[in-house]
Amino acid sequence: MDGRHIRNNMISYLHSSAQNKVVKHLKLTSGYIEIQNSSSLPRASIDQQLTIAKICRQNPPPLVHHLKAVVVLLGPDELEAESENIQCDVNVEDSVNVEDGVNVIPSSSSGPLEPFIGMIFEEVEDAQTFYKAYARRQGFAIRTNHTRLSKDDKTLCAVDYVCTREGFRRVSRKDTDRQLPEPAETKIGCKAMMGIKKDGEKWIVNMFVVGHNHILLTPRSTSFLRGHRRVTKVQKKLIMTLNESGVPTRKIMSVLSKDSGGEFNVGCIGKDVENYLGSKRRKIFEEGDAQRLYSYFLDRQLKEPGFVFSMQVDKDGSMGSCFWADARSRAAYQYFGDTIMFGCALLVNETGESYTWLLRTWQEAMLGRAPSTIITDDDKPMAKAIVEVLLNTTHRLCLWHILQKFPEHLAHVYNKFPDFQKDFRHCIHETITTDEFEQEWALIMVKYDLGENTWLQNLYSRRDKWVPTYLRSTFCAGMSTTQRSESMNKFFKDYVRSSTMVSDFVHQYEKAINVRYFKKKEKDVRTKSTRAIMKTPFKIEEEAAIVYTRKSFTIFQDELFNSLRYQARKLYVSGEAKTYGVTAHGKETSIYHVTLEGDEGHATCTCHKWEFMGILCRHILCVFGKKAKLNILPQHYVLDRWTINAKSRPIPDIPCSDDQVWQVQDEATMRKSKSMIQLYDIVELASQSAKKHNHFTLALEKVHKELLAMEDHVECSQTMPINECIPSRSQVISNFSQTVQDPPRVPTKGRPKSLRAKNPKETQTTKKRRCSICKNEGHAKNNCPSVRYSSLIALQSLGEFANLGVPAAM
Repeated sequence: MDGRHIRNNMISYLHSSAQNKVVKHLKLTSGYIEIQNSSSLPRASIDQQLTIAKICRQNPPPLVHHLKAVVVLLGPDELEAESENIQCDVNVEDSVNVEDGVNVIPSSSSGPLEPFIGMIFEEVEDAQTFYKAYARRQGFAIRTNHTRLSKDDKTLCAVDYVCTREGFRRVSRKDTDRQLPEPAETKIGCKAMMGIKKDGEKWIVNMFVVGHNHILLTPRSTSFLRGHRRVTKVQKKLIMTLNESGVPTRKIMSVLSKDSGGEFNVGCIGKDVENYLGSKRRKIFEEGDAQRLYSYFLDRQLKEPGFVFSMQVDKDGSMGSCFWADARSRAAYQYFGDTIMFGCALLVNETGESYTWLLRTWQEAMLGRAPSTIITDDDKPMAKAIVEVLLNTTHRLCLWHILQKFPEHLAHVYNKFPDFQKDFRHCIHETITTDEFEQEWALIMVKYDLGENTWLQNLYSRRDKWVPTYLRSTFCAGMSTTQRSESMNKFFKDYVRSSTMVSDFVHQYEKAINVRYFKKKEKDVRTKSTRAIMKTPFKIEEEAAIVYTRKSFTIFQDELFNSLRYQARKLYVSGEAKTYGVTAHGKETSIYHVTLEGDEGHATCTCHKWEFMGILCRHILCVFGKKAKLNILPQHYVLDRWTINAKSRPIPDIPCSDDQVWQVQDEATMRKSKSMIQLYDIVELASQSAKKHNHFTLALEKVHKELLAMEDHVECSQTMPINECIPSRSQVISNFSQTVQDPPRVPTKGRPKSLRAKNPKETQTTKKRRCSICKNEGHAKNNCPSVRYSSLIALQSLGEFANLGVPAAM
C-alpha cells in the first residue's frame, strides 16, 4: 500500500464523517500526514482520530513504518479550546497537549511538522499559534523579537518570532553591586527563529532557522517554560475564589492539578499563581486599601439594614481605628450580651485611648447596653478603659493567663518544692468558700516562705478579679477564662493570614461569621428535629429536653444524673429556711450546703453553679429529689439564653435583626451557580462516549454563538428595592468627603522581656556528645572521623589490589 492509497482512504473517511465538508489541504510529508481543517469543519472526533491512527499502524514497513497522523485544528473559533490527547502507541512523555488547539503525535523517524519558507497564514495570530505549537513539540519556547510597521499607513507588515534563548543578557543587568545573587542566564545567542511578512491580505513565512545551540526539552516538559505557561480565564476565577477562602498558593496548585488531570496539564506553576495574585493586590494598593474598606462599609450599609460602622481619620486623612457590626451581631448581643460581646474592630495601637474609643463606639452600636461581666487578660490600658467606660460592669481577669505566669515568676519554688504545684492548685480550684481560700493561701505563704514576694502580693490584692471562689456568685455563663476569645482567634486563622489586606479582612471576617451562624443554625435544626435520650425516669428531664437547646440539656442532664450519687440530710432550720448537707455516697463529711427558702421553691448552694452558669447544680437537684420535687422544672430556674426560643423576642431598634441573614442576592451569581450545576450533569453524561461528546460540543458551540448574538437587556431586580430597605442614619457612622489614606505602619506591642528567675534546667549547659569509638567529644560513632578515614584507606587499598589484579582478602 503506497502513500497515495493511504491518503485517499483518509480523505474518504473524513469526507464521509464530516458531512462532505471540503478538506483544504492534505499532503504526505516525510513520515507525516497533515490534515488542515477549515473553520466550518467540525473538530475531529476521537473515533476519527483513532481510525486515522489505525490506518497508519496497519501499513507495513518500510514505506510507512513510522507514519503517524497529525491533526492540526486552526479554526478561529477553536484557538482558545483545549484539545484532546491522542495516544496511539506513543510514550506518554512524547505526547503533547497544546492549549493553542494543536494535537500532535510526533514521528519516531523525523522531526514534527515544521514551518517552511513560503508557508501562508490568514492572520498573524495564526502564524504565532502555529510556531508556538511547533516550538512546544520541539521542546523550546518563543517570543516576539521584532515588529515592523509600514512606512505608508503605519500598519504591521512584518514580525520575527525567535527562541526565548536568543540574544544575550545586557551588560547593565550584570550589575556587580546587586544585593541578591544574579539569576541564571537564559539568553545564550540561539539563532532559531521564524519571520513572516505581509503579502497582500495574507502572511507568508520569509525566514526560518531550525538549529538551536542548546538542549531541547521533551514536549511534556515544555509546559514549565515561561513562553508556554498561561493562567487561563477559568483558572483565574478559581484562583481568586480559593484565595478569598484563605487557601494558600501551594494548595491552590494542588486543586488546579487535580482539576486538570495532572501537574503537566495545568499550564502554569506556583510562581504564576503568586504573580497573578500579586498583580491583583497591586491594583488594590493603587486604589488604596483604606479607601476600599471605607467604600465597602458605605455600600454594605446601604444594602443591609442594621449594619453600623465607625472609622477614625486623622488630620492627614489617614485611617485610624475602625469598628463594625452587622445586624445579626447587634441583635445577638441583645439576647446574650450579658456576658458575650459582639462586633469586630481594627486598632492602630494598643493604648488606653484606642481601647476607650472602641468601648464607647461599641456600646453606642449596642444601643447603650453594657455587659454585666467582661473577661480580659492582665492588660493595664484595657483595664483603664473598662473602668472609664463600663462603670457598672464586673471586670475579671482571665484565670488561664494568670496561672501561666506562676511558673515564670516562681520557678525557684517549683524547682525546690515538688508539692508546691499540688498545694497551690488545691487552693485555687478546690476551695469552695472565701474563708477556705484565705486559710489555704496563708498556709502556702508560710510553708514556702513567699510572704515577701511582691508579685504574689500584687496578685493577692486583686484576688476578687481572678480567684474562682470570689467570682462564683457572679453570672458569667460558666466562663472563667478568655477561652471563647482564644478559640475564635484560632478559628479566624483559617481565614486570614499576616499578609491579608485590611480590605480583604472584612470579607474574610464576614465569611467566618457566616460559617459560625450556619453551624449554630444547623445545631438548632438538629435539636428541633431529634429527640434526646433520657437517662432518668424523672419528668423534669423530659421537660428540660423540650425547653433547652441540646447542648444546654446535656449539661442539665449530666447534673441530674450525677445528683443520684449524692445524699442530702437536714442540718438545721433558721426561721423558714432549711439547710441541707449534700454528701457523695460513701463520705461522711458534708461538702456542699443547700438552703431552701420557706416555699421550698427557691434554693441556693455553696457551689454557686446556678449563679455562675444559670443551670441547676446536682446538689440542689439532690435536695429536690429528697423533697420529691423532680416532677416539674421551675420556670424561675430556666434562663432564656439556654432555651430553643432564646431569639424569638423581636428587637424593634435593629431592622432585619432576625436570625435570617439579610443579603441582597447577586442574581448574576445565582444564575451562574444554577447553570454550572446543570452543566456539570450534562458534561458527566457527555463524557460517556465520543458520540455524546461530539453532539454536546456542537450544541454548545451553537448555543454560544446564539448567546453572543443576543442583545443584553438589563433586568429589573426581583429582590426588595434598595430604597425600601435603606436604614435610617445609624447610631455609629463616619462619612468623609475626602479620600481615606492607608494608616501608617505601627509595630505591635508584643510581649515584654521576662524578668523571671530561670529554672536551673534552662540555664545548665547541655552535655556534649562523646563518641564511643574514639572517645572524643563533639560527634557520635555514626560520623566518627577515624572510621571515615579507615574506610577511605580500605577503599584505596582495594583499588590498588584491583589495579594489580590481586584479589582483596575477604
